[in-house]
Amino acid sequence: MARFSERSAPDTGTVKGILRSFGYAWQGLRYAWRSQRNFRIEVLLALIALTLALVLGVDPVTVLLLILVVLTLELMNTALEAVVDIASPDHHPLAKAAKDTAAAAVLMASILSAMIGMLIFLPAIAEKLRIYGKIP
Repeated sequence: MARFSERSAPDTGTVKGILRSFGYAWQGLRYAWRSQRNFRIEVLLALIALTLALVLGVDPVTVLLLILVVLTLELMNTALEAVVDIASPDHHPLAKAAKDTAAAAVLMASILSAMIGMLIFLPAIAEKLRIYGKIP
């Protein structure tokens, strides 16, 4: 498990405090990127989906919202796993249930996002194929 630096007392309301908060958030993103294979895969798929939306002329807002849901849940899953590992270093059925349930939330969001993506992209792909004479 990666080690995080100690946080100093909150500096609420100051620019320095706000910047420090952003720094902590970037540390969390770096941790997820470096330690979570699934996060890296989901980011790659997100970039592919966003590129496809732009190429096909599909509204990117819907795609961005789906990306937001999946990546946010993956980050929450990563955070929950870290907390469970600290709270329950030994195997415990409830620790397993917490981790499995958080992973299930990511899975559900991913499956439903893929289904919505198909509903969004398939008509646009079919239209492009019609234009190029590949399908009647």
